[in-house]
Parts: sequence; C-alpha cells; structure tokens
Amino acid sequence: MVKLGQNDLVIILLAISIMLIFSRIASELGRKIGLPSVMGELLVGVALGPTVFGAIAPGMYGTIFPFAENAHVSLALDTIFSLSVILLLFVVGLELRFALFLSHGRPVIFTGIGSMVLPFASGFGIAWFFPEWFSVTGNDSKYPLFALFLGTAMAISALPVIARILLDMKLLKTEIGAVIIASAVLNDVVGWIFFSFILSLVGQNNGSGSVVQSLASIAAFAVFMLFVGRFALNRILPWIQTRLSWPGGVLAFSLSLCLLCAAFTEFIHVHAILGAFIAGLAIGDSVYLREQAREIMHQFVTSFFAPLFFVSIGLKVNFIEHFDLKVVALIVLIAFVGKVAGAGIGARLGGMSSRKSLAVGFGLNARGAMEMILGTLAYDAGLINQAVFVAIIIMALVTSITSAPLMRLFLKEKS
Repeated sequence: MVKLGQNDLVIILLAISIMLIFSRIASELGRKIGLPSVMGELLVGVALGPTVFGAIAPGMYGTIFPFAENAHVSLALDTIFSLSVILLLFVVGLELRFALFLSHGRPVIFTGIGSMVLPFASGFGIAWFFPEWFSVTGNDSKYPLFALFLGTAMAISALPVIARILLDMKLLKTEIGAVIIASAVLNDVVGWIFFSFILSLVGQNNGSGSVVQSLASIAAFAVFMLFVGRFALNRILPWIQTRLSWPGGVLAFSLSLCLLCAAFTEFIHVHAILGAFIAGLAIGDSVYLREQAREIMHQFVTSFFAPLFFVSIGLKVNFIEHFDLKVVALIVLIAFVGKVAGAGIGARLGGMSSRKSLAVGFGLNARGAMEMILGTLAYDAGLINQAVFVAIIIMALVTSITSAPLMRLFLKEKS
C-alpha cells in the first residue's frame, strides 16, 4: 500500500502553511488599497510559483512545491486543491437567489439573455473560425470543445466581485444594482451548468450518444435537486436547526450534502463542481437557512480553502514565459465587447436609459474569481494551452479592476 512518508507530510504541511500565511498578508494589504482578496491571493501564487520563486531559487522551489519531482506530494496537494474548488462552487451556489431573478421582470430578462448570448456567440465564433489565433488547429479533437469553452468563458460573470463592487458604490439596493445582480445570477447558473456539460465531454468520443447522455444526466440532476431536493430541504432544515447542536448540525449536514452531490455528479461523468454548485443553490435558496449559518460556511471556505485554490493558480504556470500579448489582447477585447454590448443592448431593450444600460454592461463585465476557476478547470482538463490560460487570468483581473471606474463614468449625471 502506497502511503505518505514523514518527509512527504512535512512538505505538504509546509507548503500549505506558506500559502495561507502569505495569502493572508497579501489580502490584508490589498484590502487597504481597495483590491479584492482574490487578487492578492493570485499574486502570491505567481510570486511563489515558477514565474518568480522558481526562477530565483529553483532548488528551494522544487523542495517546497515538488509537483514534478514528488508524485505523492503532488497528488495530495492536487486533492486539496480539488476539494477547495468544490467547496468554492458550493459557497457560490449558496449566495444565489432565484427569487431575485424573478422579481425584476423585463429588464432582468432582456439583460440576462443579452449578457449571455452575445458574449457566447463572439467567443465561440472567433474560436471556431480563427482557432490559429489561439494556437489551436482545426484537426485537434478538442477544437470544438475549446470553442464551446471560450464562448462559455465570455458569458460568465463573477457574482461575488460584482456584489462587492455594487456594495462599495452603494448601488446594491437600487434598480440598476438589482438588474446587475439578478442578471449575474442567470449568467452563473446557466454558464456553470453548460461548462459542466463541456467538461463531461472531455475524454469521451463526443458522439451523439455521449452528448445526449451528458445533457440528460445534467438536466435530471438539476431538476431533481432544485425542485424535489428544495422541497425536502425546506422540511429537513428547520428540524436540524432546532433539534441538533448549533451551528454544528446544519454545517455538517450542508457540507455533507455538498460532497455527496459532488460525488454523484463525478460518478455519472459530470464534473463534481456541478453537484456542489447545485447543492449550494438548493440549500441557499431555502427560506429556512439561517443567515448566520450561511455566513459561517462562507467564512470557513473563503478563509481556508479559497486562498489555497487561488494561490495554486499561480503555482502551475510561468506567467512571463507563457505571456502572449496577441492572445491576451484578443481575449480582453472579446470579453469587453461581447459582455458590455450584449448586456447594454439587453438593458436598453428592457427599458433602461442608454447611460444606465452601459453602466449595467460594465458592471456585468467583472469576471474575477469565477473566470479564474473556469480557466483553471479548463487548463487541468487539457481544453486550453498555457498561453490561453494566462490570458484568461489576466482578462479576469483587468475586467474586475476596470468595472467600478467605468460604471461611475456612465452613471454621472449630465450637467
């Protein structure tokens, strides 16, 4: 039986502690200058990875982060990172509210559809007709899946980053804030379900049978959890929260359900993130889940697992060696044009003014952590190369940093 040796365990604990300590320092420093925690965590990963630390002290880097040299340590760390992204998607699901989407009518419907359709079409179309721009060939068996991925990547927004921006701008409880948040909910739900479908096709023969089977599995699981599951949860949660120890009972139940759903979707050859995401949706949308329990789970995941995942992004790729200016510029351009135009046109058709429509477009353009998670999963699955991965991460940072200033620009009243 293969097991970790004492030295392996020392390396794993040392690597995790270094990642947590430096990510916390960077997050606190970033907060003082107005940057989201995720950006500080990503920069720590870049600094600790092959881009900086690996170039300056390759021997020490190889000892602390022996991804290539030590298969046991690499497997253990990858398992922790996989668990981190599963719990992250669970927390994202917890934060979403279907009632919010349904309560704002026409502007949300038009904005939500526009902010998905045009970005998806632009990303998919350019990847399909000009794959060589991304160093992908039409003969590659994963070429169609790459095009689907890029379209999906352009369509998804970063709900946590958007919510924080609106909160800082005191727009969260306004009409424009409600439209942006509700549209982001729609983007994330549809986008993550579709991305899970794409991942389910990786490694399959992609024949009609596998496509139909994957779609049927995803649809059946989502419908069951969001209707039958929610009905059951609305009866189970009150009993757990009143009869079992607080907050341990509800935390153990919620996290166990998250992992069970993740295991089930992985078992049916749909990525585990979908099970965790939909479990979060089902639990988070229940009126019986106490806000305090939601906050405890959020803090638990974002304080320990989230930093490990976002730091790990920078540990995997040399951002200088694989930086391709043409690919970066192209993906940033597609992201801005597709999302801002799509959401802006949708908001305008929904009855909002031109200036507010553009503000909605730039508000939904923030990609942040969601795009980083998406890019990492696609890179790990072999859907994208290192140059595209680096471009996706940079695009996520650029769109998140520019979202608030550009919203303020278009929300200023004309004199």
